[in-house]
Amino acid sequence: MRGGTGSVAVVGGSIAGCAFASAAARAGAGEVVVLERTRGRLADRGVGLCVHDDRAAELTASGALPAGIPAHPLARRRWVVRDPEAGAAGRVIWEQPFPFHSYHWGLLWRGLREATPDAVVYRQGETVTGVAQAAGGAEVRLAGGTVERYDLAVGADGYRSVVREAVCPGSRPHYAGYVCWRGHFDARRLDSLPGGAADWPADAVSTVCFPGGSCVVYRIPGGPDGGLRVNWVLYAVPPPAAGLRLDDPTSFPPGTVSAELAAHLAELLEREFPPYWGRVLGLTDPEHVYVQPIYDLETTRTAAGRCLLAGDAASVVRPHNTSGAAKALQDASSFEAAWRGAGSWEELLRGYQEARGAAGRELVALARRLGRAQVERTPDWGAMGHGEAQVWWQGQLAGAADIGGQALAP
Repeated sequence: MRGGTGSVAVVGGSIAGCAFASAAARAGAGEVVVLERTRGRLADRGVGLCVHDDRAAELTASGALPAGIPAHPLARRRWVVRDPEAGAAGRVIWEQPFPFHSYHWGLLWRGLREATPDAVVYRQGETVTGVAQAAGGAEVRLAGGTVERYDLAVGADGYRSVVREAVCPGSRPHYAGYVCWRGHFDARRLDSLPGGAADWPADAVSTVCFPGGSCVVYRIPGGPDGGLRVNWVLYAVPPPAAGLRLDDPTSFPPGTVSAELAAHLAELLEREFPPYWGRVLGLTDPEHVYVQPIYDLETTRTAAGRCLLAGDAASVVRPHNTSGAAKALQDASSFEAAWRGAGSWEELLRGYQEARGAAGRELVALARRLGRAQVERTPDWGAMGHGEAQVWWQGQLAGAADIGGQALAP
């Protein structure tokens, strides 16, 4: 399409939103407006995340991942079980390569936001209540009742997307039947434990395995004075006594975790974790612990009319796949490529759908397999050795090359 023409509204201003705004501006949109509902600094959603090294290289080359954003190198993943005979840190049943870099959500978002071209208008405090198809464009309705018209509306508004209704009416994320507890703390606190960081190299991810769940622990940037933080994600079924209503997509931010959930977590750590790893998670301040119910959704399409979906708005993938940030940035990269190769809006949306529709569905399917294997139907972890664990893992991948997302189509 011709440069300097076309108006684009990006609903949502986090990672996917910033990436799409930059992509639209680079591709030649005449007007790009980001509509972000929060005011001030965005919350650090999830705090820690990882990007596969191969995905990062592709995204840097395409311009979707700006250079210079702090990242911590990871190289191996250790699967650990409780074993009194092995000592406080438990027994490593398998160590596998893990070619990823970890990021702090806030630092990644800041890097993407700072890289957004000056021509992009980033409006905060703008809540979008609905988006509708219109002749030759899309209408965006704001909370105050104002309706704005654009040539294209991009839904980068996450798993509770309001734009999704204009593309796939009636599509809603479904609760997977379990939650994750998340937390983080200054890595220097490890020094207060007996043995300090124990046998936990800085480039290693530790996955603590127990009946009915698993917990991933790794270091990320974002500590004081350029240091590191410890980030952890624990997956398990919540206690029935918690009385949670999880049919509608929701989360429990820091400071809102109930006493029942906090007590359940403490009991789980005491009963199932190797003592060292239970103490590691115990270093987390209560105000830095929150609970995120796990949902997923595969949409039948990612574009329709003059609307398209990006990131979690397009497909909600369980976090086991370690692909969320990479997928959002790949969506933006494919969008930019589709724009440059299109002669019309229809060609743009068709090209984006062809590039990203199947990719999202495949990520959802893989993450469901991983969720079943690591939470819903866990194996007898303690009976597994290196060989058994490797066969088990390949069975979950079911032909996929790795977790972390797929290579961008050439």
